[in-house]
Order: sequence, then structure tokens, then C-alpha cells
Amino acid sequence: MPKPSDLLQGTLDLLILKAISREPLHGWGIAKRIQLLSDEVLAVQQGSLYPALHRLEQQGWITAEWKQTENNRRAKFYSLTRLGRKQLESEAANWQRLSAAISHVIQLSEV
Repeated sequence: MPKPSDLLQGTLDLLILKAISREPLHGWGIAKRIQLLSDEVLAVQQGSLYPALHRLEQQGWITAEWKQTENNRRAKFYSLTRLGRKQLESEAANWQRLSAAISHVIQLSEV
């Protein structure tokens, strides 16, 4: 199995927001969901994840609440705010535009 790729600059916020768009998750759960949904290609390291979660919380895009995990441990569960849902839509649209442009450049350079 190939080694997980480092995340592109600026994609971590989008991935976190998308990971918690269905239901609140704790930090490890967010990292695991991103890894699973990417077919084990992306891996988010704790050193990147927790500062990003703190930043997103400060921006008002997510909220955090202490709850029990499935293993009876206390953990902070993160969920999207209304502002966070708007930010997710905006970042997803920007990502679609950017990835389409990059694909276009790659296809043209192969000709």
C-alpha cells in the first residue's frame, strides 16, 4: 500500500469541514474519516489537525462539545456551524474551480 500523501496547502480546512458535515466527530474520528474517504491516500497528522480545528473554531466555522466516545473516553466533538456550512460550500466551489483548471493545464501540456 502506498504511503499517504501530504495534503496540499489550503485543503485541510475543506477536508475537515467536509468530514464533519454529516455528524459531529472527535479529532481522531475526523482524521480517520478523511483517510477512509480518500481510500487511504490522505493522512492528517495530529500536529496539523488540532491547530486547524482550533483555528476553525476561532473563525466560528465549527463548535466543540465534550462528550463520551464509543470507548467511554471524554473527547471534544466538533460540528459545523451555519457559517461553517457556508464556508464549506464556498471552499468546495473554489476547489472544483481550481482542480478543473489544473486538470486543464495538465491535459494541454500533454498535447
